[in-house]
Amino acid sequence: MALHEMKDVPDLDADTDVFASALSGEILPKHRMPEDHSPSEVVYELLHNELLLDGNAAQNLATFCTTWSDDGVRRLMAECLDKNMIDKDEYPQTAEIESRCVNILADLWNAPSGGAATGCSTTGSSEAAMLGGLALKWRWRERRRAAGLPVDRPNLVCGPVQICWDKFARYFDVELRQIPLEPGATGLQPHQLAAYVDENTIGVVAILGVTYTCDYEPVAAISAELDRIQAEHGWDVPVHVDAASGGFIAPFLHPDVVWDFRLPRVASVNTSGHKYGLAPLGVGWIVWRTADLLPADLVFDVDYLGGDMPTFALNFSRPGGEVIAQYYLFLRLGRGGYRRVQEACAETAQYLAQEIAAMGPFTLLYDGRGGLPAVSYTLADPDGSPFTLYDLSDRLRMRGWQVPSYALPADRDDTVIQRVLIRHGVTRDQIALLASDLRTAVEHLTVAPPPVPATQPRSGFHH
Repeated sequence: MALHEMKDVPDLDADTDVFASALSGEILPKHRMPEDHSPSEVVYELLHNELLLDGNAAQNLATFCTTWSDDGVRRLMAECLDKNMIDKDEYPQTAEIESRCVNILADLWNAPSGGAATGCSTTGSSEAAMLGGLALKWRWRERRRAAGLPVDRPNLVCGPVQICWDKFARYFDVELRQIPLEPGATGLQPHQLAAYVDENTIGVVAILGVTYTCDYEPVAAISAELDRIQAEHGWDVPVHVDAASGGFIAPFLHPDVVWDFRLPRVASVNTSGHKYGLAPLGVGWIVWRTADLLPADLVFDVDYLGGDMPTFALNFSRPGGEVIAQYYLFLRLGRGGYRRVQEACAETAQYLAQEIAAMGPFTLLYDGRGGLPAVSYTLADPDGSPFTLYDLSDRLRMRGWQVPSYALPADRDDTVIQRVLIRHGVTRDQIALLASDLRTAVEHLTVAPPPVPATQPRSGFHH
């Protein structure tokens, strides 16, 4: 019979249990990389636990961005983890799929037939907006130089735009002429343009889904007013439509609203694939009506399987998964699927608007009809209320809800509002729970108002 000696057996449980590991007994490094490696499962679990301190994305009603994705999206994202969008010759099929998405969007936005439209993907609608602004500036400069006119004072006219347009103006040396809101208005009004547009205006930005209130600016009426201004002064001012959210809403919910390339004055449109396009974070789109509206000087050619591949972007290397996921969604949902998803969101928003209107202390600014699936409202009597909307946001946060409160832009910055966005994955049941928590919060704040005076300004959400 063979003899066997007992050997020391390591305590596997102590070595493998995450919370008995050496790293779990330390405060995680914040300023210096550790001297040695740690087991991947230990590091993962510790980071996973730390990230639980973040808010629940499903309860984040402040963000426009996608917070729910199906398993197909997740699998494709993982499979494309190592694919670099900029490397067209190494990943030609990813480039082909990007091209298909541009074609689909050009068709969705009624670009002229014949395939004359051009466009590209970006990291989001902010980059897409800046590319649209650059094209406006370059074309204006070319026209001015050809006419022997100075090119040192370009301006861009808009209403209450998202911060990316302020960045564009500062980064690329353009005067941003932001038109103040009129009393009762929630966006740019066409008759205001005459006081702001001149020969140095590179374009007018119209918003399809105003960030603050979620309704649409009247793009067709803005275009008509620019037609009138051209007839009077000779200034041919193009329109760029910032459809960051509305570009994936209006075609499905409001097909009769004319805002896109059906208007000859609309030169370009940007949108967020990762907002109501339902794609995961990290993809936007920009499309020009025709290729000649994108100045050739802005386009770079890269080698692509022995030929030239034109590219226009502020970023260089970026992952290809988001573009693939966008195409997956186009194929999986189709027009009918997108319509049903957006209708469900809009109906839920309208349900919430009814609930809020019935509570008493609020006045609706936007009820979820005619624009984005959202609701915006203010206090009916802010001066007489024992609490502010900022107090209400704080109270709702105790239940995990992230509902932004903020002041409207000039000249309505004395009006503080709240906004709730309904996205894919936000259910009617969740919103019913929100409405119940909203009632409870109002009752509590009415009976036990906060000690901070209601007039004291506080910071709201950044958006």
